[in-house]
Amino acid sequence: MKRWLSLLPVLLLTACTQMPLRGTGDLGVVIERATGRVAIVDTTAKSILARVEGLGDLSHASVVFSRDGRYAFVFGRDGGLTKVDLLLARIDKRVMQAGNSIGGAISQDGRLVVAQNYEPGGIKVFDAVTLELLSEVPTQSKVVGLADLPGQRFAYALFDKGEIWISDLSDPRVPKTQKFPAGMQPYDGLVTPNGRHYMAGLFGEDGIALLDTWRPELGTSKILEHYGKGQEKLPVFKMPHLRGWAVAGGKAYLPAIGRHEVLLVDTATWKEAGRVQVKGQPVFVMARPDGRQVWVNFAFPDNGWVQVIDTLSGQIVQTLQPGKAILHMEFSPRGEHVWLSARDDHMVSIYDTQTFKRLATLPADSPSGIFFTSRAARTGF
Repeated sequence: MKRWLSLLPVLLLTACTQMPLRGTGDLGVVIERATGRVAIVDTTAKSILARVEGLGDLSHASVVFSRDGRYAFVFGRDGGLTKVDLLLARIDKRVMQAGNSIGGAISQDGRLVVAQNYEPGGIKVFDAVTLELLSEVPTQSKVVGLADLPGQRFAYALFDKGEIWISDLSDPRVPKTQKFPAGMQPYDGLVTPNGRHYMAGLFGEDGIALLDTWRPELGTSKILEHYGKGQEKLPVFKMPHLRGWAVAGGKAYLPAIGRHEVLLVDTATWKEAGRVQVKGQPVFVMARPDGRQVWVNFAFPDNGWVQVIDTLSGQIVQTLQPGKAILHMEFSPRGEHVWLSARDDHMVSIYDTQTFKRLATLPADSPSGIFFTSRAARTGF
């Protein structure tokens, strides 16, 4: 017994050497879409810590995080839902839950993970610990724009039916769903940072469907109905991703479909408050955490560029060319840095958001989405 006790400090030191103690607030993942894996990154050290293989088709992948930031839930295009342990750098659990899936969300209390599906449509509700299927809501339509709301609720849009649904999962085995008209072909959606307003972008017509989730009995309204009136749309090379829509300084900054514009909306009145002419068709329009800047990337053929809008002046203050095919952006938790994925250069570039200087690059195999654990504390992310 004495011999084992004398070895205990050595064993503990060896264990710590092999697996250093680490918090999760610095962590994140980069999707390496060509290889079906994720790179686990340290946002402070600007480094790659490990890679996790075997996540399937990640050509259109998204990620949400557990409340403690330890686990990343990765939704793959092939319908795979993978729970990745960021501290142990391994797959914790994985289920094939659909034939074609493009995203998901996690509940306010972190106990439920919900997947939105193209094929066979509908949403599926899983236990966040075990990935046990608890229930599903069939829709007979592709589901897009799934976002968590306060009170164990989830809002999402039905592309084929032109509707917005809100499902209350207070009892996750017995969902209760409300249905609202949206418009022609809602293609994505987001919820405002306070969780009150859900917006669905419309592909089949100009405008945004708006629903006040505090007062859903009032139904939906339409904003920006005529932003392209009398002007021919350009061919749409890539659909905007609305989860990146920016809400900052009392305004929402929204990508205009088929136009080289970012639209500004006053969030008090939901009236148009201006437009910013940009270099190409915007895809992601993302606010720095403090709201002072909005960063914009673009669809092909302008997808090697990024522009920065100063929200105080409403002007573009910087135009960058960080690499080939900039697919996604993610800010460090307090916004001093931004990470940009350059798919065709096989790298991630990290920029200082004050000086606009490149600080570092990291190798990555066809990187796309970048997701940091700071999302765990934000509604709608």
